Amino acid sequence: MFKQRVITAVALAAAFLAMLLNLSALAFSLVISLLVVIAGWEWSNLMKLSSAVGKAGYLLLLSLSMAAASHWLGMFERFDQARAQQMFQVAAALWAIIFLWVQGYPSSAILWAARPMLGLLGLLLLTFTWAAVASILHHESGQWLLLLAIAIIALADVGGYIAGNLLGKHKLAPIVSPGKTWEGFAGGMFFQLLLIVGLVTVLPDVVLSSLFILIIPVALYSVLGDLFESMLKRHSGVKDSSRLLPGHGGVLDRIDGIMAALPLFALLFTLTSPF
Repeated sequence: MFKQRVITAVALAAAFLAMLLNLSALAFSLVISLLVVIAGWEWSNLMKLSSAVGKAGYLLLLSLSMAAASHWLGMFERFDQARAQQMFQVAAALWAIIFLWVQGYPSSAILWAARPMLGLLGLLLLTFTWAAVASILHHESGQWLLLLAIAIIALADVGGYIAGNLLGKHKLAPIVSPGKTWEGFAGGMFFQLLLIVGLVTVLPDVVLSSLFILIIPVALYSVLGDLFESMLKRHSGVKDSSRLLPGHGGVLDRIDGIMAALPLFALLFTLTSPF
């Protein structure tokens, strides 16, 4: 299983880098929209939509939501970063509410588990994620900024996995995700400090305080995204969102941290301007 997981991860990383470095911001965003639709199909499974008509209808709503967002943000004209910032403020606030739901699970399920509410959450969170990708890429050096955002999320995950396996004893959220520990959480944050040191070393003109304000909250939100999807899967009684990615589960299982962290990165980068 571990070997299969590594092979899939390497293949995904290679495909991601190839597209990011060779496609325009618009073309890359359109490709990502296809992945978001796949994630929407997996979300419909978590909603327990069993009919083909129901699933197709939900994917249509998701496609319309992304189309509306692209029009509002000026995707095919001049990208409106001010409107994007408004969207990401809403996203950050919604994830703050989700944090309370995760803390209060299972009692909090009465607030979010109804199918219409869960469906609305999926539409909003997936649209926000897609818009964040587009927004970041429309910044100067957007490709490298998106790589930095993904690196923050990946290091939180990798650091958590390593420290959790080596040192993990104290459960972080035993009801939601029994496998996650406080030691793993600390490991993920330690890796962020290493990233900050590396960036300061390579980019001596970077504003250190702004870098902390950007990276640490984004890493924290990535952990929240992971916990939220774990809560959804536990409530739905499934282990993985699908089996599309050998060793990893589904697309949602790979982008859960990204869904929470990327809109916050897009928001904080504009506010902090560390580079």
